[in-house]
Amino acid sequence: MKRAILSIVFCLVFGYCNAQKYACFDSEYVLSKIPDYQQAQKRLDQYAVDWQKELEAKQQELESLRNAYQQEAYLLPENLKRRRQEDLKTKEQEVKTLQYQYFGVGGDLDKKRAELIKPVQDRVYNALSRLASEKGYAFIFDKAGNSSLAYVNAKYDVSSQVLEMLGVTAESGKQQADSNVDSPKGSSGKGTGKEPSDIKKTPIREKDNKPGVNKMKR
Repeated sequence: MKRAILSIVFCLVFGYCNAQKYACFDSEYVLSKIPDYQQAQKRLDQYAVDWQKELEAKQQELESLRNAYQQEAYLLPENLKRRRQEDLKTKEQEVKTLQYQYFGVGGDLDKKRAELIKPVQDRVYNALSRLASEKGYAFIFDKAGNSSLAYVNAKYDVSSQVLEMLGVTAESGKQQADSNVDSPKGSSGKGTGKEPSDIKKTPIREKDNKPGVNKMKR
């Protein structure tokens, strides 16, 4: 019975989609060709690197204090032991607080991502909306990342059309990718080009409450 119901639902959904005009695009490919996105991503990566270095320095300072206390603890009277232990706890909390401030949910990295990346994502979404309106698409799926689309015919891929609407060509995107960008304020300007292992590249975000185009992934 359950299998029969699922089959009916699948047929209804397939029939509805088949009656509509649809297309797909590759958000990762499109973003990779937009110079503004490349610059924003590099700046965001540099912020992450600089903040991670600051955290590592704080952690090393904490470890030095901890090691010094362990070596001297047997010589200290109880009142000094308690004071040193309290100091260590305070330092540990400072490191945790700073880590959450930079990399926690809603922290500085998320704020910088919204400031630098989201405007570009909004432009891509608006281009998709215009394309869907002009071409009469009921759906535009994103095939990038962990998409559940197992196969897509290339003729339905409108990534190049999205780039055209944004006034971007593959060649201009490549040239911009090779150019230098300013380091974040307060940075040494000698970034390693690497980011912390737990900081990932920023994929395209979802855009809420706008019908007609498939939501873009975060």
